[in-house]
Amino acid sequence: MGRTRDDGTEGGPRRGRRVTISDVAHHAGVSTAAVSKVLRSAYGVSDEMRQKVRASVQELGYRPHAGARAMRGRSYTIGVMLLDLAAQFQPEIVQGISAHLADTPYQEILITGGIDPERQKRAIEALTDRQVDGLIVITPSMEPEWLEDLGRRLPLVTVARHGGSQHFDSVVTDDHLGARLVVDHLAALGHERIMHITAPIEGLQRPSVLSQTPRLDGYLDAMARHGLTPQVIESDYSEAGGHTATLQALRGAAPPSAIFAGADGSALGALRAAEELGVDVPRDLSVVGFDNTFVSGIGRISLSTVDQDGATTGAISADLLLQRLGGRSEPMRRVIVPELVTRGTSAPPR
Repeated sequence: MGRTRDDGTEGGPRRGRRVTISDVAHHAGVSTAAVSKVLRSAYGVSDEMRQKVRASVQELGYRPHAGARAMRGRSYTIGVMLLDLAAQFQPEIVQGISAHLADTPYQEILITGGIDPERQKRAIEALTDRQVDGLIVITPSMEPEWLEDLGRRLPLVTVARHGGSQHFDSVVTDDHLGARLVVDHLAALGHERIMHITAPIEGLQRPSVLSQTPRLDGYLDAMARHGLTPQVIESDYSEAGGHTATLQALRGAAPPSAIFAGADGSALGALRAAEELGVDVPRDLSVVGFDNTFVSGIGRISLSTVDQDGATTGAISADLLLQRLGGRSEPMRRVIVPELVTRGTSAPPR
């Protein structure tokens, strides 16, 4: 009488036992080293091998043991720091990161850092204490030397932080171009009094700056090219900040006929301020934002804005980090080319 197995699966693991990398290798008919390469997204793995191993991973329900992996130097977790969950644009970047990691063994861990550099550092250190394999940091405002040191210790990708780097990768939007597109659009409509709502530069110096600085530079350059006098108000990139800045501008001696808000959140605040003051948009005031967040396309809002594709930004940042984890060491910088999306909040001035 032949012996029987109690695992329920030909050549598979016994019931009640955690599936191991050896089980995956046996099921796929490859070596454990090959499975490890696929799981690490390492270089030198053929598409056929990758598909074969991933099929076995899915069929067997294999999940890396985070605790054991951390002890051996890998936890299969990616730390992601964003400013806060209420931000209009950053959650869309996170969605892109999550979607790109969905077919890999890596899992993202989110933490908010706020706008204070010291709080951001504490948030990042909390992630490193949990032995994440790499970091994606969105709009980091700490000094560049701190980021370089972090990049020496751990695979790192920054999002929306301009300037060169030696030890980490970066994904940025061509913010200067995006601002120019807005001013060119409004000037072509006939606007001359175009106000820009910018955000504080957080003590950073060019070239290592956040997005608001090249957006301001692009606005000033475009206004000069059109022979127009710039008007700038500094406020938070938030609905409340845009609301306050717009009330100040519209109650001034020479109110603008158009507002270029540096973020969609600020633009929504500008729309609220205009409504409170009885200023019709776009007949009496044009408003253009920057981000093309989901809410900007809602019919009742119909905000003209600059599209910088948050989902693609997130996917690219995740891909760069996987490349780092796969062995690449030279720094890379990817630039998102923005596009202007015109909707119902911009029109010729009366």
